[in-house]
Amino acid sequence: MGNVNVKFNGKDFLLSCEDGQEEHLEELSITLDKKFNSLKEKLGNIGENKLLLITTISVIDEYFETKKNLNSKKNEIENIKKKFVELKSLVLDYKKEKDVQIESLKNNLSSLSDEFKKNINNYDSLIDSTAEKIEKFIKKNDENSIQ
Repeated sequence: MGNVNVKFNGKDFLLSCEDGQEEHLEELSITLDKKFNSLKEKLGNIGENKLLLITTISVIDEYFETKKNLNSKKNEIENIKKKFVELKSLVLDYKKEKDVQIESLKNNLSSLSDEFKKNINNYDSLIDSTAEKIEKFIKKNDENSIQ
């Protein structure tokens, strides 16, 4: 056990604490002494016991306000977490939908490309066939005109 000599309301007190907690105990006692002296200046000399009670109530009030604010912040964080999970779900659903659309567009593009190649081949065949027929017609016409 560690011992700490603290000053409170102008008086020295020897307090015991866990080893390693001496500095923390000193900080706490300094803060409490400042609070006590601040209230003493505001309220005047109303008696040590009454001033200790008011100081204690003031410290407890700060503690409860801090605890209330902390719980409020925890609730806000939980709500933000829930909203984040909802948003993440929406984003994933949107991505899935877009992936399906992209795949469909790829398939359509592939089909159009195949159809385009097929039409080019048909066009080339049609041109070749038509050119052949024209050549035969011209040749036959030339032969008929010679006779």
